[in-house]
Amino acid sequence: MLRFSANLSMLFLEYDFLDRFEKAAACGFKGVEFMFPYGIESDVLKKKLTENHLEHTLHNLPAGDWAAGERGIACIPGREAEFREGIAEAIRYARELGNKKINCLVGKTPQGYSPEQIHNTLVDNLRYAADALEKENILLLIEPINHFDIPGFHLTGTHQALALIDDVGSGNIKIQYDIYHMQRMEGELSQTMTSFADSIGHLQIADNPRRGEPGTGEINYEYLFNVIDKSPYDGWVGCEYKPLTTTEAGIGWFNRYR
Repeated sequence: MLRFSANLSMLFLEYDFLDRFEKAAACGFKGVEFMFPYGIESDVLKKKLTENHLEHTLHNLPAGDWAAGERGIACIPGREAEFREGIAEAIRYARELGNKKINCLVGKTPQGYSPEQIHNTLVDNLRYAADALEKENILLLIEPINHFDIPGFHLTGTHQALALIDDVGSGNIKIQYDIYHMQRMEGELSQTMTSFADSIGHLQIADNPRRGEPGTGEINYEYLFNVIDKSPYDGWVGCEYKPLTTTEAGIGWFNRYR
């Protein structure tokens, strides 16, 4: 049975962040995820989860200076100490919120370094993160992102992510497979999700173009949801889309899955 998690960094933006928990529960979601919890005390977030009978399914590692355009620091030489501090902070929140998966945005390819330096830095950082999270029974995820939305992002495809996982050499790292991003980069969605189901630790959805809710674009989500439901994947499906109007006005696609 499919389980959908509302991404509160993308949905219900017409409400203050802490009010989005109640709205998600009222719409029938049993889980919520969000990009970065770090600006709010963990006990406040925990209270919102408990009050609304919601499970926290995912958050990201700190990703550098987001306002300045950074989208992760794992591939940037010289930022290793900052990266490790971020792991400790992410683990602290995961412990307190009951989360068992943390995503690493690897960052944009930095200038002034050789491909070997960048790759070695990324592998070493991910290996450290995977080991640290494994001690807490938390799965590390890496997410390929399309280079149209984030030009210069270092990790952009499934096979690149699989090769990176092999180089890290840990059993505690999988792919966060975002259907929207991979539709833009690769296509072959159902084949990829079926072939590499064992390497996928979390799914996210949005339609293409415009990154709207399922049913507003070219992706046949009715077909894909059936593929996912019949596959070995048994995790959450994160709803990380941009509603074309309001979240509640576009939630009709979800009615059959409540």
